[in-house]
Amino acid sequence: MTSHATLIIGANSEIAKAIAVQVINDETRQLIVISRDCSFYQQEQFANAKVISIDNYQEQAISQAVENLKASMSVIITQVFICHGILHNERCQPEKRLEDFSAEMFIETLTANTITPMLWLKHLTPLLATKYGCKVVIFSARVGSISDNKLGGWYSYRASKAAMNMLITSAAVELARRAKNVKLISFHPGTTDSPLSKPFQKNVPQGKLFNSQFVASQLLAIVESAVVDGQASYLDWQGKKIPW
Repeated sequence: MTSHATLIIGANSEIAKAIAVQVINDETRQLIVISRDCSFYQQEQFANAKVISIDNYQEQAISQAVENLKASMSVIITQVFICHGILHNERCQPEKRLEDFSAEMFIETLTANTITPMLWLKHLTPLLATKYGCKVVIFSARVGSISDNKLGGWYSYRASKAAMNMLITSAAVELARRAKNVKLISFHPGTTDSPLSKPFQKNVPQGKLFNSQFVASQLLAIVESAVVDGQASYLDWQGKKIPW
C-alpha cells in the first residue's frame, strides 16, 4: 500500500529517469514527476505515477506547480530529487581560460544550476515541513567544492555549484529551526554517461564513467540511510563527504 511519495523535479535527465524507474517498482511509494518534457513518462509502467508538466522554470510557473501539487496530495512527500543542471549547450561551453568568461553564459548557468533549484526549495518547504522526515537532494558536483579546486577553469559551472552549496547550507540552518524534519543533501553523482558529460568522457579514468541506473541505485541507498540531523550534507555517489 502506498504510504509515501517520491517527488522528482527536472525529471527528464538520465539520472532522474533512472530514479523514476526504480521508484515506480516500489509498491510503498507514490511517484510524482515534474518536467517540461514528460514524454518518457507516457510509458505504461508509469500509469500510476502523477505526472505534472510545466511550461518553464520561471518562479510563477514553479509556484503554480507546487500549488497544484498541494491541492491534489493524498500522501506525504518524504523524498525530493531536484535534478536541474547544465554544463554546456549550443550557447555555452565550460571556460578553459579567463578570456572565455562571458556574462551571458554565467547568468544562464547560474539560473539553471542555482536559482531554479532554490526557487523549488523556497516554494516546496511549506509542503514538506511536516512531522514526517523528508530528505531533499539537490544535484551539485564535486567541482563546486572551493577547497577541492586544484585545476581551475570551468568558471561558470564551478561558481554556480559553489553558490548552490552555500544556499543549501544557509537553508539548512533555517530549516533546523522551522522545518526540523527536512534534511538537505547536496549530491555529486560522479561522471555519468549522459548528454551532459558526453563531450568530456574521453578524460574519465577507467571504471569511473557510471551508467544512470548505477547512480540512481547509489543515491536511493544514500537517501534511505541519511539521518535527519538539521544539517546539510555534501556527498558523492559513494556516500562519502565532500569538503565544502
